[in-house]
Amino acid sequence: MTQRRPLVAANWKMNGTLASVRSLISGIKNGLTKENGAGDTEYVICVPYVYLQEVRDLLQDTDIVLGTQNVSEHEHGAYTGEISIEMLQDYGCQYVIVGHSERRNIYNESDKIVADKFARVSKSNIVPILCVGEQLQEREAGLTEEVVARQLNEVINKAGVAPFANAVIAYEPVWAIGTGMTATPDQAEEVHGFIRLQLARHDDSIADKIRIIYGGSVKADNAKDLFLKVDIDGGLIGGASLLAQDFLTICQSTR
Repeated sequence: MTQRRPLVAANWKMNGTLASVRSLISGIKNGLTKENGAGDTEYVICVPYVYLQEVRDLLQDTDIVLGTQNVSEHEHGAYTGEISIEMLQDYGCQYVIVGHSERRNIYNESDKIVADKFARVSKSNIVPILCVGEQLQEREAGLTEEVVARQLNEVINKAGVAPFANAVIAYEPVWAIGTGMTATPDQAEEVHGFIRLQLARHDDSIADKIRIIYGGSVKADNAKDLFLKVDIDGGLIGGASLLAQDFLTICQSTR
């Protein structure tokens, strides 16, 4: 089995002011040092578009990578309010979240739109973090694997499996996001293993190497148990990433 480098990605969502961004980045930078093993894990901070330049400048001379939370499936054109992959490249963005559950469920992004976005990103030098996951009623109906397979297969049918060699998958059970609930480590591991198996049906090497991270209410007090699982390669962190000490504790839980 390939030794996969852990990845912890902060998703700030629609939060922050210039003052709070500067304070938060300062706290994270001070805590993530080579002395405490920072180089063993990859760290990404996915910020609102308007803070890309500010955070890029603040992250200079660090090993922390810049990301953002969404991108248009279109190359350019009359799409008011949208941001293209080329625009993200101009600001040195290295990761972008694609298909987050809030984009799917609040803004009605279909599996097809998510697949189109993934395909667009995969043609660039930016790494997509593809989010998949089921809602509560789907889990209770025993449909978790069916839902995750459908979301994943839509992307594979559109873009092929090859782009997953330079991608990350985030499993985020919708019922565990912002609710205080979280999947148990065993529940999360089961779905992560299922995702890896789905990719292995197309390419064993890609399935072995791809990082699959967990994104359902990861907190300072549950991160360690989640990250100890073989198929969980880190986390996509929401609310806890807005508190420097909580985020640092989660980051250190990968060690």
